[in-house]
Amino acid sequence: MSVTLYWLRQDLRLADNAAIQAVLERGTGVVPVYILDPSATHPWAPGGASRWWLHESLRALDDSLRRRGSRLILRRGDPASVLRDLGAETGAEAVVWNRCYEPAAIARDTAIKADLTARGIDVKSTNAALLFEPWAIRTKSGGPFRVYTPFWRACRDAASRIDKPQPAPDVIAAPPRWPASDRLDDWGLLPTKPDWAGGLRASWTPGAVGAQERLIRFLDHRLGRYADDRNRPDLDGTSSLSPHLHWGEIGPRQVWQAVIARLAAGGLDRREDQAEVFLQELVWREFSYHLLYHFPHLPDRPLDARFATFPWQRDDALTKAWQTGRTGYPIVDAGMRQLWHTGWMHNRVRMVVASFLVKHLLQPWQQGAAWFWDTLVDADLASNSASWQWVAGCGADAAPYFRIFNPVLQGERFDPEGDYVRRWVPELAAVGAPHIHQPWRAPAAALADAGVRLGTTYPRPVVDHKAARERALGAFEAVKQAA
Repeated sequence: MSVTLYWLRQDLRLADNAAIQAVLERGTGVVPVYILDPSATHPWAPGGASRWWLHESLRALDDSLRRRGSRLILRRGDPASVLRDLGAETGAEAVVWNRCYEPAAIARDTAIKADLTARGIDVKSTNAALLFEPWAIRTKSGGPFRVYTPFWRACRDAASRIDKPQPAPDVIAAPPRWPASDRLDDWGLLPTKPDWAGGLRASWTPGAVGAQERLIRFLDHRLGRYADDRNRPDLDGTSSLSPHLHWGEIGPRQVWQAVIARLAAGGLDRREDQAEVFLQELVWREFSYHLLYHFPHLPDRPLDARFATFPWQRDDALTKAWQTGRTGYPIVDAGMRQLWHTGWMHNRVRMVVASFLVKHLLQPWQQGAAWFWDTLVDADLASNSASWQWVAGCGADAAPYFRIFNPVLQGERFDPEGDYVRRWVPELAAVGAPHIHQPWRAPAAALADAGVRLGTTYPRPVVDHKAARERALGAFEAVKQAA
C-alpha cells in the first residue's frame, strides 16, 4: 500500500477537512502528523494559553483518529527535516496539508513544497480555514479591500460559492506500519510551576466535539438575540467559537452553513437581522486574513504610515497596571482579569481595554497585541493584528483616532447593573450600580459600607479620563501636522 503524509497545523478536526478528503481520494494509507517546531522563536510563536489549548486539542484529535483506525504521530523538529525523515521511514509518495496564511507560514510552506517536489514527492495544499481564499475576493479594480463594508458585501454576494461541509470519514486507512511518535506529555505544553490553567480548564473543552457542542448551544439559545445581546458582557450572548475556529476544530463553512440551515428551517422565527449580524462577525475574521495576506507587515507596522512616528510614552508601571487589572477603571480591570482567568475576553470589553491602553495610557498597540497573543486561547495573528490596529486608528477601516472610549460610559451602557464587574472584580461586589463603574465618585459612606478603601483594597484611577483624552488628541494632532 502506498502512503500519504497528512501534515496538520491549524486544522485539528476531521469533518469539513479538505486535506482529509484529498487523502481519501488518493486511496492510500494515511499518516497524520503534527510537528512542533522548537526553533520557532519569532514573536508569534504560540503563547502560554495557546500552548495549553494545543495540548488539549491534540489529545482530543488523537482520540478521534483512533476511533477510526488511525492515530496521530507527533514529531518535534524543523518541519522540512521531519517531513523528509517521515517520507523515508514510511515510503510516502505524497504530502497533503491545509494552507496557513501567516507570512512566516507561507514562506515555510513554499520552501517545503519546492524541496519535496524536487525529491519526487507529490504535494497538495487545500483550504480548510476560510470561507474564501484571501486572493479570491477583490475590488472592482482587482486589488485588495481596505474597508470592511464593501468586503462584506462582496463575500455575501459570493456566498453561493461556499461549499457544504463534508462529514468526518468513518474509517481512515492505516499505513502498512506506523512510524514512531513523541509522547504529548513530553512536549511540555502545559504550565506546571505554577499551574495557572485552572480557569482555562473550567471554561473550555478544546477539540472538535467541544466546538460542535458550543455551536449547537449558540444556535439554540443565543443566535436569535445575537444583535441585541452581543455587546453585553454581563450576558452570555456571544458564540465564543473563536478559539475553536483558530485551531481549526470547527471550520467557518460549518458555522456559516449551520446558521443558514437554521434560518431555512425557521428555527429563528425569521430573525435574519440577528443572524446577519453574526455572519458579519464571521466575515470580519475573513477580512482580517485578507488584510494579513495582502499586507504582511500588519502584525508589526501600522497600515497608516503616519502612525510610524506616533509619540508613544512608554511606561512600564502603567502597562503592568493594565495587564494585571489594576487601573482603577472597573470595566477595564474586569476584562483584564477575565482574560487572565479564562484566556478569553468579551469582544466589547476587548475594544474598551485596547482603547484604554493605546489612548488613555499612550502605550504602543503592538505591546497590547503581544500581551493578548500570550494570554488569549484564541490568539490569532490575523484577527489580533487587524483588531488592535482598528482600535488604535492606524489600520484598515480603522476607528478614527479621536474616537476614545470612555470606560465609565461603556461600563454603564453595556454592564448597567455591574454584574460583569462584580464577577471579575470581587473587591467591588458590594458597591451599588450607581457607583460600580466610577467608585472614586461614590460617597465615602457608600464605599465604607461596601468595604472598599480606594488606594488600598481597590486602586484609584491611574489616569484622569478627561486629561488622558485631551493628551491623546494632542498626540494625534501632532502626527497629522508632521504628515
